[in-house]
Amino acid sequence: MISKLHVITQDLDDLPHIEQVELACKSGAKWIQLRIKDTNCEKWRAIAKDAVKICRSYGAKLIINDSVQMAIEVDADGVHLGKDDMPIHSARALLGKDKIIGGTGSTIEDIMELSHSGADYAVIGPYKYTPTKKNMNITLGLLKYKEFVTEMKDKFINFPIIAIGGIHLEDVPSLLKLGVYGVAVSSAIFSTSIPGQMVKSFQNIVSSV
Repeated sequence: MISKLHVITQDLDDLPHIEQVELACKSGAKWIQLRIKDTNCEKWRAIAKDAVKICRSYGAKLIINDSVQMAIEVDADGVHLGKDDMPIHSARALLGKDKIIGGTGSTIEDIMELSHSGADYAVIGPYKYTPTKKNMNITLGLLKYKEFVTEMKDKFINFPIIAIGGIHLEDVPSLLKLGVYGVAVSSAIFSTSIPGQMVKSFQNIVSSV
């Protein structure tokens, strides 16, 4: 089952990825995406192996960002692929039917393509400006997500879409009430002085809507 809260790690000098993973799991998160951008392959592999162990010990799922090969090597629960990464159907052929595959998009066409290509969910954004995606110059806003959900219903497409991009606690109820399946969060958790409490707060709010 796809979680309604996706916690995404990020490159931070004062809070290493593995500490982010442990903190999130300890605080109740059940879905962690390991998003490492500025690390060599050997170090990435070592972090990913430790992250899998931590997630398994807490009953959480560990999703590797971008790399199908890394997901295979560390036996992660799945992989999340961007538009420039391996095609979904190719990833499925390598990973098999039991692993989770998510994809990224920003349009209804992206959602349709991911739905038809065998992905398990789509992360759609950005909802608002986010410092983790500095090259994004457009944002979707609440009305665009409403359009997506409405069009999916009209086409009888039942497919989880996860909102991402600058999402804070106060944004979650409106998004979920629209019919968006869940939210993906990084900065709103790890750029605060109380990341553990923020995980708990997000977990509580996605569970209550």
